[in-house]
Amino acid sequence: MMRSSSLRRFATLSASVGWLALAAQFYLSVQLGIANGNGVLGGVVAYFSYFTILTNGLVAIALTAAALPDSTTPTWLAFFRRPGVVTAIAASIIVVGSVYFLILRHIWEPQGLQWLADVLLHYVMPPLFWVYWWWAVPKQALHPTAITRWMAYPLGYAVYALGIGAIRGRYPYPFIDVIALGYPRVLVNSAAILAVFGLVCLAMILLGRLDRRSRRSFRLG
Repeated sequence: MMRSSSLRRFATLSASVGWLALAAQFYLSVQLGIANGNGVLGGVVAYFSYFTILTNGLVAIALTAAALPDSTTPTWLAFFRRPGVVTAIAASIIVVGSVYFLILRHIWEPQGLQWLADVLLHYVMPPLFWVYWWWAVPKQALHPTAITRWMAYPLGYAVYALGIGAIRGRYPYPFIDVIALGYPRVLVNSAAILAVFGLVCLAMILLGRLDRRSRRSFRLG
């Protein structure tokens, strides 16, 4: 069985938008690193310290995997078609958009290319990937017991971000800024966001139970 051509076209267009946004933000991060005296390496390290970037990267990879014909898709890339993987990524990008809209958008006013990258990464890609998830994923394959496994990604990011922040002396997000808040408050904030992620996953699984459409026209691998 093959995935529908319309799904592949949608994935191709969405992946193109995602890669464009990531490339624009990479350029801006490198330029900012140079301007701040941290050099290209400093800009690259800062770029890869954000959950937004890492998650949008996973989104772009998953959409690229969906856009490719089955016969030319490498085994490692087919991993990103799995229902559980796609759902975990979808929940993550929803958290990205929600946290940005509710907390982070108030603390700065991006202009020009930065504004465009900001809009694409936080406002455009989350709904696009949610549409892909709703369209592509066979919901009967999803179970609440998988949520603990899906939590490995945001939990791993929290450890990674705190480690990078401790080395650099700067943290990517104000709610995990150990210097300003201290570890107890940061751990509480991180646990709260992890709980939100879990609730989003559960909501998606429950919402998926409402989807009774046939999934026989394509497969995710």
